[in-house]
Amino acid sequence: MPDPQVPHADVTVVVPALNEEARVATVVSGLRVEFGRVVVVDDGSTDRTSELARAAGAHVVRHPGNLGQGAALQTGFAYALTSPGMRYVVTFDSDGQHRVEDALSVLATARETGVDVVLGSRFLTPDTEVPAVRRAVLRAGIAFTRATTRLQVTDTHNGLRVLNRHAVQQIDLTLADMAHASQLLGLIARHGLTWTEAPVVIDYADETRRRGQSNVNALNIVFDLALERLRSAG
Repeated sequence: MPDPQVPHADVTVVVPALNEEARVATVVSGLRVEFGRVVVVDDGSTDRTSELARAAGAHVVRHPGNLGQGAALQTGFAYALTSPGMRYVVTFDSDGQHRVEDALSVLATARETGVDVVLGSRFLTPDTEVPAVRRAVLRAGIAFTRATTRLQVTDTHNGLRVLNRHAVQQIDLTLADMAHASQLLGLIARHGLTWTEAPVVIDYADETRRRGQSNVNALNIVFDLALERLRSAG
């Protein structure tokens, strides 16, 4: 049974991380104020990510090499299921873009509505600021996901979400890289999981804007998803 002395003792927060030594301790410390069980899945970092996450109070599971964020989340799901008292998993990025108060709000929506999955959406927040190129990539991803899954989502590649235990048991992410986010939505549709969205804020730091990784990876995401659709049809 969950420990009533631990904040949200029936929740495991899964934080995939790769070379985030500059931010991971702050992210974990913020989460630990509200959540008793935080697991950082170190996806083959070559810096001090694991060490600093552990020092900040996280459980740490480490991949020996870089397998991709989808694989890191799947490892985190498996870890969360080892706790008999776990009722919800919160997924939370390690780069400082998410807010703990939004995680609490999305969790509250899950508890109140009883749906299997609550998806965070940056586009439900008034006046949300999204870099122009990133917005275009996201809009294309949304259109693709709506066409292939029939889920009328407003955001696709948002790492802040809540899944109940039943949903976590149904999810098996096989696309290791960033295409896992769209694959997850496809699995929600395939397994008939109930879902809703909740507004969240994404804090785009200057460093994140400079990286440009998301825009470059967009072509890889589409390619991976196309292959996955072909496999599913075969």
